[in-house]
Amino acid sequence: MTAEPALPEVLPPGTLPSTIPTTATRVCTLATLGDSTPVGLGDPAPGGGWRGFPVLLRDALGATELVNPARTGARMSWVRHEQLPSTLAASPQVAVLFVGMNDTLRSDFDPAAMRADCAATVDALRAAGAHVLMLRYHDHTRVFRLPAPLRRALRRRIDALNAVTDAVAAGRAGVGVLDLDRIPGGYDRASWAVDRLHPSELGHRMLAAGFAALLADAGFAVPHPVDLRCGGGRRVGAAHRAAWLVVKGVPWLARRSRDLGPVIVQGLVDELRRTRTGDRGASRRPAAPAPPARPGPPPRAGSAPRPLRRPA
Repeated sequence: MTAEPALPEVLPPGTLPSTIPTTATRVCTLATLGDSTPVGLGDPAPGGGWRGFPVLLRDALGATELVNPARTGARMSWVRHEQLPSTLAASPQVAVLFVGMNDTLRSDFDPAAMRADCAATVDALRAAGAHVLMLRYHDHTRVFRLPAPLRRALRRRIDALNAVTDAVAAGRAGVGVLDLDRIPGGYDRASWAVDRLHPSELGHRMLAAGFAALLADAGFAVPHPVDLRCGGGRRVGAAHRAAWLVVKGVPWLARRSRDLGPVIVQGLVDELRRTRTGDRGASRRPAAPAPPARPGPPPRAGSAPRPLRRPA
């Protein structure tokens, strides 16, 4: 059996390799494709809108242009067909592909189709000369609490999503992978926004630092390492959290209920089917033989064995 090529090791956020090439490549144009996280949700800007890890990473690299066609709710196929053309037209030196979680929350989740779209996107970016950064997702059920059956169903989908990343990244040169599960502090409450779905300002800084470390390890210049101390964003307090729940959270759940409903029901059905199958398998197993009876004490000399007492 031939061993698969090892995926790149992720460096702790905020750290750079001990030996940086003296001829490090400068990044002039950075592109970020994907969903609401590269849009910047969770890291509000002081004047309105969002900042997020793309802006922080651009500043760390000293890039002069940031191409960010990411949009909220985007799925893998959307990135390939809607975001890739404008990205290729910009000829970026580095492209970050941050997408997939929305697919896991849909009733038509299809890992095979996702793998085809992801591979086509990565190959097109590599053919255009871009160094591509991807990611392996964390166990989001440790951040967003769910009932046990749904937790197991979502975890299996995230495993399938990570398997797509592994398959596409393996054997392709010029591709780096950031493993979110291995980021120190990635599961801390402070790393997440009020919705527990998007990174907070600190979380976005950790993402930018992780991507910057991968790029430095690949020979790109990172003249301004990401500072993990929060600053420059809009402060989010208790009033903002309550307002988000009323203005954004409840309407989002209402809009998504039509699609999340089948996912929830399917998750519960799958778990019940797995449980019942396991129970039937256990009931069909042959029972273990009873242990041999222990021999009693030998009868005393001269005594007859006691007769069995019959019921009256």
